[in-house]
Order: sequence, then C-alpha cells, then structure tokens
Amino acid sequence: MLLAMMMQSCYIHKIVVGEGAQQGLTVKATQHNFIGGLISGKTPDTQLLAGGASDYEVVVKHSFIDGLLSFITSGIYNPTTVEVKR
Repeated sequence: MLLAMMMQSCYIHKIVVGEGAQQGLTVKATQHNFIGGLISGKTPDTQLLAGGASDYEVVVKHSFIDGLLSFITSGIYNPTTVEVKR
C-alpha cells in the first residue's frame, strides 16, 4: 500500500482564458470527488471565482494534502484543488 502511495504523482492542469492572469490575484476552491473520482460533488464555477475578469488562468491540481486525504480515506474521498489566477 505504501509503495502505491509513493508511486502516485501529483497532476496539474492549466487552462489559460484570454490573455491569462494579469493582476496577480489567486482564489482557491475545492472540488469534492468520491469513490476514486467516480462521483463528483459540485464543480467550482471558475467564471465566478474569476470575479468577472475576461483574462485569467485556471489551475486544477491534486496537491499533497489532497493525496493524503485520499490515502487516509482509502480513496473514498478524493479532493482536487482549483485555483483561479487573475
């Protein structure tokens, strides 16, 4: 089990909207996933997190803490961190 945890990598997806981040502000939210990601909770609204900006970046990542929570719950709860940078 420990070997499987150590071989798991953090993944990052980056989406640039318009010209990308301009102001240097970051807003974070959590996407709640269950049963290995098969069931998803409410998806954070990235346009709402961007505060109406037309230029921003969305970064979706599985951080160390997200992975730790997934490990502790044996994959029942799999959070993902969503960051919107304006």
